[in-house]
Amino acid sequence: MNQSTGRFGLSCALTTPFLADGSVDLARLTRHATWCLANGCDSVTLFGTTGEGPLLGQVARDQMIGALKGAGIDFRSHVVGGVIAASLHDALTQANQLLDAGVRALLVAPPFYFKGVSDDGLFAWFSGLITDLGDRARDIILYHIPSVTAVPLSIALIGRLKAAFPQAITGVKDSAGDWSYSQELLAAHRHDLAVLIGDERVLAQAVRDGGQGAISGMANLVPHRLRAVVHQGRDDTALVELVDAVLRYPVTPAVKALVSHTTGESAWLTVRAPLLPMSLADAATLGHLYDRVFAEKAA
Repeated sequence: MNQSTGRFGLSCALTTPFLADGSVDLARLTRHATWCLANGCDSVTLFGTTGEGPLLGQVARDQMIGALKGAGIDFRSHVVGGVIAASLHDALTQANQLLDAGVRALLVAPPFYFKGVSDDGLFAWFSGLITDLGDRARDIILYHIPSVTAVPLSIALIGRLKAAFPQAITGVKDSAGDWSYSQELLAAHRHDLAVLIGDERVLAQAVRDGGQGAISGMANLVPHRLRAVVHQGRDDTALVELVDAVLRYPVTPAVKALVSHTTGESAWLTVRAPLLPMSLADAATLGHLYDRVFAEKAA
């Protein structure tokens, strides 16, 4: 929770910069995280989808945590960490690493390799993780992103997990892009969970309906604009137009192309396989749209 407001607020789904040899550019990562926090974000989220989290091994994760700590970023207040693994052992390793670092919260995706699994199977997996964490289990945000995992979290499963582990599970990140699901989730859990909406196009309405904020890829670009959406439920038509444009492309390379555009640093274009960088032509098209929509809004 944000200590001043009692709400989760705005967290940047921090994108990960890479050097030419494929290793993480720790200096650029630290500068970007610091900029996001200084320009409207209540926290940053490491190792999420926009951050290419599943493509980062334990060594890289250790290095990134160390770099942000070395920069003086307060993990208990300002850093959320992603846990994205199919193996319960790997998920436990990631969770313990993040809890050792003192993160504000864990963003935990379901096991994603096997598809068509039942709520009972997912309940057993999440229960195993929380039970193995024991007294350390805290501030768990369930991650619903079926477009990537192909393993949805039903409203019934979320309620069952919250009832079984009321102290450990504190939120849900809904990145399905399905407003009917978001409405059902808000109706069921806006009073007992921090409901976080990943689709910035409906974020303002979700906040007005009881949502507590967002873990947002667009916060890599315009955190100052998103702050008003998250904390005041204020509509932003320029932001909606930008998101519509980004969704025409693979999202993570598109976000990185826009960060490259706004910073003037071509290094941001680099992604890890199997992702491919956005073409220079598409990156230029997206950059021109960014300049246009926000210039028009400012005017």
